[in-house]
Amino acid sequence: MALWRSTFIVSAMTMLSRILGLVRDMVLLNVFGAGKDFDTFVVAFRIPNFFRRLFAEGAFSQAFIPILTEYKTGRAHTEVQILISRVFGCLLMVMSLLTLVAMIIAPVIIYAYAPGFHNDPEKFDLAVGMFRLTIPYLMFMSLTAFASSILNSYGSFASPAFSPVLLNVAMIAGAWWLTPYMQQPIMSLGWAVLGAGILQLAIQIPELWRKKLLIPPKIDFKHEGVERIMKL
Repeated sequence: MALWRSTFIVSAMTMLSRILGLVRDMVLLNVFGAGKDFDTFVVAFRIPNFFRRLFAEGAFSQAFIPILTEYKTGRAHTEVQILISRVFGCLLMVMSLLTLVAMIIAPVIIYAYAPGFHNDPEKFDLAVGMFRLTIPYLMFMSLTAFASSILNSYGSFASPAFSPVLLNVAMIAGAWWLTPYMQQPIMSLGWAVLGAGILQLAIQIPELWRKKLLIPPKIDFKHEGVERIMKL
């Protein structure tokens, strides 16, 4: 019964996300059209979004969940809390440094990823600004994937499954209500993406708190569980 319930929750939230994704695309094209500004956003956001899928929801989750499950089933709850604390601290430090470096070298990244933009200085500068605004999304989504992995391991699927919906909602809201207040209207989508990253992480916090799994971060790369996750 629990399996069917979890399957229904995840399927329903995925369907809702897909429907809102269609609505989002219709709204964005209606508000911004298919001009160069929208192309700039697509290119700038594609970079953190690609690494989100590759690392946050890919390699990290696949490495973290087996170790967490092993600790959960074979060790005391305090040891699970210590593992979560150490992984949280190490992940937060690595992603913060990566985000900072990416923001500093943003012109180099945009030039390498979209060399054609260099021929249009205005478009290139907009892409750099958009990238610097959206790259923190990668850090928040890495932490969201971390929180979702914990909750899924403890049988909680509703908030992790609902979190992708928030990106579509934030982008629709940004296009409709934030655009009139922006000097460069397309930047409203950058702020929407940043806000969505914060919301997707925040929605996991109450459930983690109730399960006594909201543990302050501590950096310890020598912790046995952290070392195994890094190797995986």
